[in-house]
Amino acid sequence: MSHAEETEGSRRDFLYVATGAAGVVATGAVVWPLINQMNPSADVQALSSIQVDVSGVEPGTQLTVKWLGKPVFIRHRTEEEIAAARDVALADLPDANARNANIASDAPATDEDRALDENGEWLVMMGVCTHLGCVPLGDAGDFGGWFCPCHGSHYDTAGRIRKGPAPENLPVPVATFVSDGVIQLG
Repeated sequence: MSHAEETEGSRRDFLYVATGAAGVVATGAVVWPLINQMNPSADVQALSSIQVDVSGVEPGTQLTVKWLGKPVFIRHRTEEEIAAARDVALADLPDANARNANIASDAPATDEDRALDENGEWLVMMGVCTHLGCVPLGDAGDFGGWFCPCHGSHYDTAGRIRKGPAPENLPVPVATFVSDGVIQLG
């Protein structure tokens, strides 16, 4: 093989490699925006986790915050509300699933599983009725918890469905105490 043929071959090889590399870069430039547009927007990422100061919430009252575009009820329960929730026979509940994002279980929805702390003083729930998405009213209904006036669903003091068309308990999101008086959602 002559020197001219070797030079011609190496030029051809270089052109193949350069053309292939340019094709890969062009394909990446086209595909990347299509893939990246599926990521959550900056405003959604900013709201994916929030901290809520609950130090001023007195027992027997609740705070409603907006998280991920939905209301979240944060209730500081009284001893009477905790006792009422714990005295319920679990077999009498229409929805026996825990519906608690902090635990992965299909066990009955005990008050201890739904409460945020071991004493049961704090209850954090999504404030959306599981029937048609209305916002229930607090301190209302036949069981002293929440009442959805849209179609008559009654929830107890643990946010469990007790009566009405709602098929499930009020969902419990992932929530933790990050310090005294501050709860983090998400």
